[in-house]
Amino acid sequence: MCRVFKQGKILSIKNIVILPILLILLSCGNRRFPSYSQFQISGFAQGTSYQITYYAADVIISSQSIEQKFTELDSSLSIYKAYSLINQFNSSEKGIEMDEHLYKVVKRSLKIWKESDGVFDISILPIVEAWGFGAQRHSNQPSDEIISKAIACSGSDKLHIIGRQLVKDTPCLKIDVNGIAQGYSVDVIADYIESQGVQNYLIEIGGEIRVKGRKQPGNQIMRIGIEQPSEDKDEEAGIQKIIELKGGAITTSGNYRKYIQNGSKKLSHLMDPKTGRPIENEMISVTVRTRNAMSADGYDNVLIGKDLKNAFTFLKKHKGLEAYFIYQDKHGAIKDTSSAGFFR
Repeated sequence: MCRVFKQGKILSIKNIVILPILLILLSCGNRRFPSYSQFQISGFAQGTSYQITYYAADVIISSQSIEQKFTELDSSLSIYKAYSLINQFNSSEKGIEMDEHLYKVVKRSLKIWKESDGVFDISILPIVEAWGFGAQRHSNQPSDEIISKAIACSGSDKLHIIGRQLVKDTPCLKIDVNGIAQGYSVDVIADYIESQGVQNYLIEIGGEIRVKGRKQPGNQIMRIGIEQPSEDKDEEAGIQKIIELKGGAITTSGNYRKYIQNGSKKLSHLMDPKTGRPIENEMISVTVRTRNAMSADGYDNVLIGKDLKNAFTFLKKHKGLEAYFIYQDKHGAIKDTSSAGFFR
């Protein structure tokens, strides 16, 4: 049995370190298609690593074409690129005209914002910056006054799409689409690869994954391993769950290594838009499975921002959305659970 491993996101809460996504390509069939070979493209983009694996009769996708896609995406969506379209919006008084990428991401983000009752909110950048998690990092805990000002400059109710114009009601409102843009990037790469005639592939960007078809030439189902929590980040963690992924996307959100140390307490980079403070609930990580990576990426942020009971209530209202939770119970024990269809 042959295994190929790819480490995904590293999540942590207090002293617990979790590697929630581990890519495993496991042989589970012996039918062979000699005309197909495996091709891989890997690199570094959007502050993380990526790996594209596809199966074809010959080389179809070039690394240069993939790099060009990332350049286009960053020019639109990255708050870390001074020239990007999103930064032009953030520095504007009233708004800008959007390109296709920003339009699709903002439109979907506003839909998820409404569905989640404001738990997911891309206008949270002033709050994120106040806590030192923006492009300019710092470790100073903001005062109540600073938090209040940041909240006043946030709120997707102040954000409007008019045709292709993105308009804001207040000049200080700024957006950050990092909570959904990486999943969108996976979908953009997937759409490009399919446009070139590839029907069997796996795309992974920073642990966000989309799959179509099977591993060739053996026609094996691709599988994703979800690792069990480990208190030692240097310890090799075991695999907690394995999921077969015949198609669709799987992404993870959690309280991981982005945090501020406040005495003995670690404050998560995940913010509550309503309080302007780090989210505090029992969730450690949430892994979401659905049709496309942009949706999975957005909804995993919704579910990590809710308590377990409300997370399951939300899932029941959204068919086609499945989730796996790692959480800490009231006694401090690490547990896991999932929706009924997550492992099907």
